[in-house]
Amino acid sequence: MYFYVRSSFDILKVNDMGEINQTLVLEFLLLGLSGYPKIELIYFALILVMYLVILTGNSVLIIANIFDSRLHTPMYFFLGNLAFLDICYTSSSVPSTLVSLISKKRNISFSGCAVQMFFGFAMGSTECLLLSIMAFDRYVAICNPLRYPIIMSKVVYVLMASVSWLSGGINSIVQTSLAMRLPFCGNNIINHFTCEILAVLKLACADISLNIITMMISNMAFLVLPLMVISSSYMFILYTILRMNSATGRHKAFSTCSAHLTVVIIFYGTIFFMYAKPKSQDLIGEDKTQTSDKLISLFYGVVTPMLNPIIYSLRNKDVKAAVKYLLNQKPVY
Repeated sequence: MYFYVRSSFDILKVNDMGEINQTLVLEFLLLGLSGYPKIELIYFALILVMYLVILTGNSVLIIANIFDSRLHTPMYFFLGNLAFLDICYTSSSVPSTLVSLISKKRNISFSGCAVQMFFGFAMGSTECLLLSIMAFDRYVAICNPLRYPIIMSKVVYVLMASVSWLSGGINSIVQTSLAMRLPFCGNNIINHFTCEILAVLKLACADISLNIITMMISNMAFLVLPLMVISSSYMFILYTILRMNSATGRHKAFSTCSAHLTVVIIFYGTIFFMYAKPKSQDLIGEDKTQTSDKLISLFYGVVTPMLNPIIYSLRNKDVKAAVKYLLNQKPVY
């Protein structure tokens, strides 16, 4: 195991009473998979391929959303926001992870860790809200189709997306500020791939009760409440679909929801594992290798953003048609 401490004085001073004065950590060391050096190169290759797929797939979705007029609807507007969010989220952490794997440079500055934590929390919070808004959009489209143009007007859906981004950003500022204001005065080894907030809180040498309380409130606002909106929306959607007399109508309604529902299951299945409870028993204890938590975090942080454009492209005829149209366009010289 690595142990590297860089403090504000670079040394630990001993006072007249023989006690060691606490010194402030200026940078952290990301442990990652340092305990498994033989698979780091394999891990690097996998992450690199997945990151390229994320950038390509989500960029294609955004471009198709912009240039194909058939996709200028609320559902695809939210999908474009989701694609942009996935690019931002992965770009805030994956490049540094790749560098650490190939160069063995695992240290990250205190400010760099704060930025990484901010983007991770902001993007995760925003995605929770966006997924709930997308579920509400499908509810209105299927259960109230005649009122859909009025309820989901351009002003409304742009405002809904803006509120999602703003709320996620504010939540992240609060959580990041509370975490990074804590004193870190000894062990600076983060047992994770990135500056994940729970892994960072383990290193604090102060009371983290306020952090746990605010995280519980954040979980309620950005995990539980959006999930309730999603669940309620799909209950009404299912009820409406089962009442349809036309088999074609039922199939069409199911097809418009299947991609979103698949993404929701993958997203919430992983994020609830990490953040549904404060895990206070893990924050107060010895630093142990949590390989399963790391792999779940990897699945949430890389695999999910990679699957999103694939799922929406394979399960949505409009998206597939738009992508094919763009790919078939010949450049003008």
